[in-house]
Amino acid sequence: MNQRILIVEDQFLIAIDIEDAVLGLGHHVEGIAASRADALKHGDMVDIALVDVNLLDGPTGPEIGRALVQKGCTVIFMTANPETVAGGIEGAVGVITKPVRDLDLVSVIQYASSLRSGDHLPPPASLQLFA
Repeated sequence: MNQRILIVEDQFLIAIDIEDAVLGLGHHVEGIAASRADALKHGDMVDIALVDVNLLDGPTGPEIGRALVQKGCTVIFMTANPETVAGGIEGAVGVITKPVRDLDLVSVIQYASSLRSGDHLPPPASLQLFA
């Protein structure tokens, strides 16, 4: 199933790598956002969001994740500082530690897509699930 995916990442080269993986899997990139305001503009139009914690406007990733979950979005955090969301964000799926290898990124996107479509693939080992 084709998913609409939001990439919330302030480092351009990382965002482009993620975009390539999303498109390679046949999904649609709804947008790339580098701040809270940019991310929330897309909130009603996305199925899945891959969210960094530290963005141009500071550590707003958890707040963005909560807002997107409330809109029915499947949220996975991608951060070099997974301890910042170690307690979990209610409704979010989990966190993967950056740098993310290409194969792990593909697995995480496929897993999130499976949750949306009801297929429920097993979670990738690189993804730390929230309770």
